[in-house]
Amino acid sequence: MIWLRRILLLLLTLIVVLALCLFLALRGSLAQLDGQARSGVSAAVQVSRDVRGYVTVNAVDHADAARALGFVHAQERFFQMDLLRRNAAGELAALVGVKAVPLDQSRRIHRFRYRAGLALAALPPEHRALLAAYTAGVNEGLVALAVRPFEYGLLRQAPRPWEAADSLLVVLSMYLDLQASQGRDDLAMGVLKAAVAPDWYAFLTQHSADWQAAIDGSTVRAVPVPTSPWPAALEASAKVACIDCSLLDSRDIGSNNFAVSGALSPHGGAILADDMHLAGRVPGTWFKVQMRWTEAGLPVRITGLSLAGAPSIVVGSNGRIAWGFTNATADWTDVIALKLSADSTRYQSPMGERALVVHKERIEVAGGAAVEVDVKETEWGPVLAAPFDKFALRWVAHDVAGLNLRLLGLARATTVNEAVAAVVGAGLPAQNMLVADAAGHIGWTLIGALPQRELPDFDTPQDWSTGANGWRGYVGADAAPKMIDPADGRLWSANARTVGGAALALIGNGGYDLGARGQQIRDGLRVLPKLDEAALHAIQLDHRAVFLQRWRKLLLDEVLTPEFVAKNKLADYRRQVETSADAARVDAVGYTFVRAFREQVLEQLFAPLASLMEAQQLKLRDIKMAPETPGWALLQARRADVLKSGTWAQLLEQAVLDSQKAAPWAKGNPAWGAQNMLGARHPLSPAVPFLSRWLDMPATPMNGDRHMPRVQLPVHGQSERMVVSPGREDLGLLTIPAGQSGHPLSPFYAADHQAWLDATPLPFLPGETRHQLTLAP
Repeated sequence: MIWLRRILLLLLTLIVVLALCLFLALRGSLAQLDGQARSGVSAAVQVSRDVRGYVTVNAVDHADAARALGFVHAQERFFQMDLLRRNAAGELAALVGVKAVPLDQSRRIHRFRYRAGLALAALPPEHRALLAAYTAGVNEGLVALAVRPFEYGLLRQAPRPWEAADSLLVVLSMYLDLQASQGRDDLAMGVLKAAVAPDWYAFLTQHSADWQAAIDGSTVRAVPVPTSPWPAALEASAKVACIDCSLLDSRDIGSNNFAVSGALSPHGGAILADDMHLAGRVPGTWFKVQMRWTEAGLPVRITGLSLAGAPSIVVGSNGRIAWGFTNATADWTDVIALKLSADSTRYQSPMGERALVVHKERIEVAGGAAVEVDVKETEWGPVLAAPFDKFALRWVAHDVAGLNLRLLGLARATTVNEAVAAVVGAGLPAQNMLVADAAGHIGWTLIGALPQRELPDFDTPQDWSTGANGWRGYVGADAAPKMIDPADGRLWSANARTVGGAALALIGNGGYDLGARGQQIRDGLRVLPKLDEAALHAIQLDHRAVFLQRWRKLLLDEVLTPEFVAKNKLADYRRQVETSADAARVDAVGYTFVRAFREQVLEQLFAPLASLMEAQQLKLRDIKMAPETPGWALLQARRADVLKSGTWAQLLEQAVLDSQKAAPWAKGNPAWGAQNMLGARHPLSPAVPFLSRWLDMPATPMNGDRHMPRVQLPVHGQSERMVVSPGREDLGLLTIPAGQSGHPLSPFYAADHQAWLDATPLPFLPGETRHQLTLAP
C-alpha cells in the first residue's frame, strides 16, 4: 500500500505542477497594464485604462497614436485579429486544421490576399504611413508578451506577425459578414423569374407597403395577389418536401442608428444613437478607446469603438461630430451569365473569345497535407464554384475602389457637411452613415463605393458578352444619396429601404429588411417633442412586439375558436396569447406562441418555393424576398389554389398544433427567455469544452428579438449601444457585451457584461485612470 500512496502522491504533485505551469503560461500572455514598454514611437505615449479596461492613448501625433493602438490591440485581442485576416484570406486551415478547408476553399475564390495587396499599393502615402505605424505597433505588442497568446498554446501554433495588408483583410472580412450573399441572391432570383409569370414574380419579391419608413418619405404601393393561377412550377414543387424550409425572416447582420437635431434636445446639441448588429462572440467585435494627439498645432480627441486589426475608430465622436453606421443592404454584386466554349476554358467577351485565367491557390493545413484550388477568373471577376460555374461574380469588394482608409478623415471633420464630404468613396462595406454635429445639425449619406451600372436588371444574372451590359466605374461624389437637416429634425435607418426614386434605382435592392424595425424606431422618435440621451437609449431597448400584433389578432379572432380550443385543450395557450404577447420579454409565453405560429404558417405557405430552390441547389433564404409581405397578402386572399390540400382554416389550425408539437419547449419552459438565451462563446470553446466555463459568458435569458429595435437572438444581436452628443460626451453612453480583453484571466474579460445584460448604460467617456503604461522610444 505504501507504493500505491507514493504513486498517488506523485500523480497529484504532477497535476499540481502542470496546473501551475498552465496558470503561469496563461498569465504570461496577459497584456501589460502598467510600467514601461519599449516601442518605436517618436516620443513617449501614455496608454491608460480605467476600471473596465477602457483605453485612452495620449500621443504627440497621429502616427504614434496609431502605433500605440496597434500595440494595445495585439496585447488584448491578437487572436481575434488573426481570425479576421485568415477568414478573409482563406487561411484558417493553416491555424486550426483540416476542418477549416471547405471554408478556406470558398474564400479563395475571391483571392483577397492578392486584392488587399493591390489596395495597399493604391493608398495615398499618408495612409500607408499610418498603416505602417499601426502594423509596427501590433508586432511590438505581440513580441512584448512574455508568452504567446493563450489560444496559440492550445492550438500548438506560433502567431504569425502582422502585415500592413492584413488590416485591409480585416475590412474584407467585414465585407464577407455584411454582404454575405456573394451572388446567390441573383442566382435564386433568376431561378424564380424563369419559373413563374411576371405578375407572380413581382408579387413575391415586392417591397413591403405595410412596413416601411424611408427617410426621404417615399412610399411603395402593395403589389396585389395576382388574378392569374398559382404558378404551375410551385404546384409541381409542392409534391417534393423541402429539406430546409426555413425563411430568411430578417436581415440579422444589420444595425440601428438614429439621430435628432439640436432643436429637439434639451441642451441644443444634436444626439446620435447607434447599435450595430453582429454575431455574438467572446470577445465582442468592438474595442473601446479614446485617442488623443496634436495635428497642425491643434488637439485632436476621438472617442468610440475600434475594430481590432484596423487603425481607426469606426464609430464615435471627435467632440465636434459624432457618427454611426448601419449596413446599407443595397445591391453591391452582380452575376454574369457566361457564354462558355464547349470545353469550358474560354468565354465570350466584348473583345471576342478569351481564355479563362486560372490561378493556383495553395491552402496550407495544420497537421495535414496542403490542398490546391484552381480559381478561374474572367475580366469581370471570378467564376463561381460548381454547380454555378457557368456564372461569374462582379463585386465591389474585388475592386481597389472598395478598399481604402478614407474613414480616417472623420477624425478632423467639424460639421455634418465636412463629415459627409470626408467619406465620399470610403472603401468599406457600404453603410448608412448618420452624423450629428455640435451645432445641432444632423445628416445621412450612403458611404462606400457605388457602382455605375448599365444593366436591364440588377437582380438576376445577365449576359455581359456584347458590352451592352456592365459596370462603368463608380459614381462621383455628387451622385451619392444624402440628406441634411430634415424638416422634422429626425433621421433613422435600420437595414430597410431608406430612399426611393432615382436614389433607389442607383443602389438597388440587396434584400432589404422588412421595415418594421425602422418604423418602430421612427415612431418612437416622433412620440416625444424633446428627446435626451436617455430617451434614445430607451428606443434601443424597445422590445415591444408591434410587428406581431396582427398575427396575435388573427389567432384570437379566427383560429382559437371555442370549439378548436376545447377539442385540443388549448385554454392555457389562448390565455397566454391574450395576456403575454405584447413584447419579447423573458417571461412572455404568449409571445413565444404567436411567433412560432407565424413562422409555421409562412413555412407551410412557401415550402413549394423552398423545394423549387433546393432543386437548383439554392435555398429559400437566398431569394430577395421578405416573406411577411406576400405571405400576409396570400393569407388575406385565402385562394384555394395556393394550398396543395385542405382549407385555409385547416392550415391555420394545423400551424398552431405543429408549432406546439415541434417546438423546442414542447416538454420544457415556453417562456421567451428560455428560447432566447444569449450564449456568447469563445471561438475555441467548442474544441476545448472543458475550458468553456472560463472562456464563455454564462447563458442568460434576454429580452428582444427580430423586427423590433432591441434585436437580440441567442447568437446574434446588438454588438454595442452608443448614444452621444458631440461636445457633450459626458452625457453619453457606450456599452459593449463581454469586455475589452480577449484573455479569460484579464480583469477586463467580462467587465461590461453585467451592465450589458442589465441594460445599464455605461459612460461614453473613459473613467478615472487605474492603470498606466508608458510606451517609450
